[in-house]
Amino acid sequence: MIPRKGAKKKTVTFDLPGYDGWQPRADQVSLFQYFENGGLKGVEVAHRRWGKDEIALRLFLYMAHKRIGNYWHMLPLNNQGRKAIWESVNPLTGHRRIDENFPELLRTDTRETDMFIRFKSGSTYQVIGSDSYKNLLGSPPVGVVYSEFGLTNPMAWGEVSPILEQNGGWAMFIGVPAGDNHFKRIFDFARSELGQKDGWYAELIDAYHSPVFTLEQLEREKRNLIATFGEDQGLALFSQNYECQWGTVVIGSYFGKQMKQLWSDRHITRVPWRPDLEVETFWDLGVDDSTSIWFMQQVGKQYLFIDYYEATGYAMGHYAKVLKEKPYVYGNHWMPHDVEQRHMSQESEIARSVREVAEALGVKPVITVRRPRNMDDIIYVHIPAIRNILPSCWFDEIKCAQGIACLENYAAEYDEEKKVQSNRPLHNWCSHGVDSFRTMVAGYRPVDTARIQSVSEYMQNIDLHPFGG
Repeated sequence: MIPRKGAKKKTVTFDLPGYDGWQPRADQVSLFQYFENGGLKGVEVAHRRWGKDEIALRLFLYMAHKRIGNYWHMLPLNNQGRKAIWESVNPLTGHRRIDENFPELLRTDTRETDMFIRFKSGSTYQVIGSDSYKNLLGSPPVGVVYSEFGLTNPMAWGEVSPILEQNGGWAMFIGVPAGDNHFKRIFDFARSELGQKDGWYAELIDAYHSPVFTLEQLEREKRNLIATFGEDQGLALFSQNYECQWGTVVIGSYFGKQMKQLWSDRHITRVPWRPDLEVETFWDLGVDDSTSIWFMQQVGKQYLFIDYYEATGYAMGHYAKVLKEKPYVYGNHWMPHDVEQRHMSQESEIARSVREVAEALGVKPVITVRRPRNMDDIIYVHIPAIRNILPSCWFDEIKCAQGIACLENYAAEYDEEKKVQSNRPLHNWCSHGVDSFRTMVAGYRPVDTARIQSVSEYMQNIDLHPFGG
C-alpha cells in the first residue's frame, strides 16, 4: 500500500441550493482537498465500492461552481457511462445518482440522449466514453475524470492533455488495477512526482485499509469469486478489485501474459529504425472507425516494430501524407481484404478501390490479405498466431505506445448474465491496433534472412543494448 497523506478533518463547504450535506469520509478527504486546493493531476487507485465515482461527481459539482467551463466524466465506453453513472440508481434511496449529486435547482438544461447537464452557473457536465470523446474536442474541457482508466483508450488522455495544459484545467484518474498497463505507468509517474512543485497526487487504498468492508465480508467475497470463476480467475479478480494488485493481467486478456513477459524481457524498449532495411506496414482500415498502421522491420528471425499510427475520420490521402513524412524506405503495404472495395470519390467519376487510391497516392505496392472466413478463424487461428509470434517481437515503447496498449488490453467480452468470459473478442478501442497486427500474422511471409545479422548483434553495434542498457 502507498502511504496516504494525513486525512485532515476539514469539511467541504457547498454553499449551493439543494445541497444534501454530503461530506467525504476521512479516507477520502485528502483526494478531494488536493483538487479543492488547486491540484491539477491526481491518480486514485482504490478498491471496488470505495466511492471513486461518488467523489468525482461531488468534485464536478464543486468545480462547476468555482470555475465556469466544460467538464467531462469519461468511462471506457459510452454505454458504460450510461449504465454506471447516468442511469445508476442508489439502492439506499431509490434515486438516480446523477439527480442526487446534481440538484435540479442548479440546472438550466438536462439532455438524456447525450447525458448532458448545463448548470445555472454556466458550466456543463457530460458523461462520455473514450470511444466517443473526439466528437467533443470542439468544446474543450477544463476538468476531466477518467473513470476505470486502466480500461480506457489512453489516447483519450494523450489528446486532451495539451488542452488542459493550455487552459489550466485538471484531470483525475480513478479505477482498480487492470494489469501492468498505462494505468500502472501513469500511477508510477504520479508517485514519482509527489512533493514536486505542481506535482501530481498519487494514492493507493486497498479494501483492508478502508472502512467499507469488514474482514468477514472480504473473505466471503473471495470465496464467492472462487466458486463462480474457479480458483485462478477468482483469486485474480479478488486481487485486482479488492487488494489493488498490479501484477495480474487484464481479466480475459488474450495477450496479457505475453505482453507482460515482453516488458520483463525488455523487448519493449527504445527500438531504433535501421536505415538499410525496408519498412513493412500492416493496416486496419476505417473512416468513421479508426485506421491503424504498424511499421515493422525484420531483423534475422526477429520483428522490430519501430512505429505505430492510428487516427479516425480521414481518407487515404491523410495516411499517404503521414507515411511520406516519415524517413522510412518502404517495402510492401499489407492491407485487409476491404482494400479491394470500390468507392466513388470527389476527384473521379470512376469508382476506384481503396488499393487503387492508395497506390495512386504513392502507397505501393499494396498486398491484399485474405479475410478471415468467420469468427472462428480469428479465435482459433489468428489469436494463437499472435501469441506465438510475440516472443519474437520488439516494440519501441514510445512510438508504439498506443499499439502496445491495444495488445495489452484486447480481451474477451464479459457475459453479464452468465457471469463468464465469452469466446468472442470485445470490440472497443483496442480492436484496431490488434486487427492491424492480425494483418501481419495472416499475410506476411518472412524474407530471406540469411544475410541479416541478429537483432541482438545489431542493437549492440549501435550502442543500445537490447536489455535496456
